[in-house]
Amino acid sequence: MSNQATISKGAATRDLIIDHAYAIACRAGLEGVSIGDLAHAVGMSKSGVFAHFGSREDLQLAVLEYAGRRFGEAVLMPAVRKPRGLARLRAIVDGWFDWVRENQHGCLIMGAVSEYDSRPGALHDAVVALIQRWRTDTARAAQMAIDAGELHADADPQQLSFEIFGIALALHQDTRLFDPKQARSRAEHAVQRLLAAHSR
Repeated sequence: MSNQATISKGAATRDLIIDHAYAIACRAGLEGVSIGDLAHAVGMSKSGVFAHFGSREDLQLAVLEYAGRRFGEAVLMPAVRKPRGLARLRAIVDGWFDWVRENQHGCLIMGAVSEYDSRPGALHDAVVALIQRWRTDTARAAQMAIDAGELHADADPQQLSFEIFGIALALHQDTRLFDPKQARSRAEHAVQRLLAAHSR
């Protein structure tokens, strides 16, 4: 087997492990990822799984990165294809709300926020970086809407991002605890009121 083929096979195996670990973490959290259960799921030995990751934390970080990439592909990338301004900001919100609906039985990243918000370390820092990226992307879209004259010039994009994030968090919680359709309706109404308050 050529060196390139070996590398490709190794990458494919690593991706398979991460995919299975992601499914486990969506249900049980990143702390619920057991090397033993994961090895059984992918038909490998524990040492075989560890051969692709230096430690359990390295595996958890890789899974968290994978989750962030999935979110970006599902929410942020489609929104970027929309015109700058309110259309893009609304696309971010709609994509995020769709993500909640499609992950109503467990969003790995929101679960990771609860797991690591008060636990210093690499996983905490990785979660903070993901959340900060979303907040920054949302604030940037809000600033574009301000620059386009669709929102008041004195609107604060960081504040808008904060409030949209708060609505999304409430949607995450209510979707899992109460009626998902009603939760979505209330979240959409909240965003409409927020943007209307700052529209020209």
